[in-house]
Amino acid sequence: MANAVSRDALNILIVDDNTDAAHMLSMLLELEGHSTVVAHDGLDALEAASAARFDAVLLDLGMPVMDGFQVAAALRELDPAPALIACTAWSDPQTRRRTESLGFRAHLVKPVGLRSLQHALGAVAAGKDTAH
Repeated sequence: MANAVSRDALNILIVDDNTDAAHMLSMLLELEGHSTVVAHDGLDALEAASAARFDAVLLDLGMPVMDGFQVAAALRELDPAPALIACTAWSDPQTRRRTESLGFRAHLVKPVGLRSLQHALGAVAAGKDTAH
């Protein structure tokens, strides 16, 4: 499947304090043809975003020290361009409204299905194509 996706390959920052989940997501996305960087907390995410440009950020919301909303706000100050996609266990309507109001492109609930992830990233890639 990597060949089908390669022309729409994205540079993706994965931010999740669950090490295993983050690395599995990274491996899956790399098999799909994307480039990934993994950060396990908000500070690492900000450091990564300062060092490289990303098309999308897959962001866990429930992290210690800096939650995903705080990370999103700080990332937006560094670079407003990357698409924010929530990847979280929080599925309540209030959290969904909050991610929507903060400009997240998608709100995916863990465990995230491959089709949902492909759909969200496909929309990001389509927007990237029209921006160039």
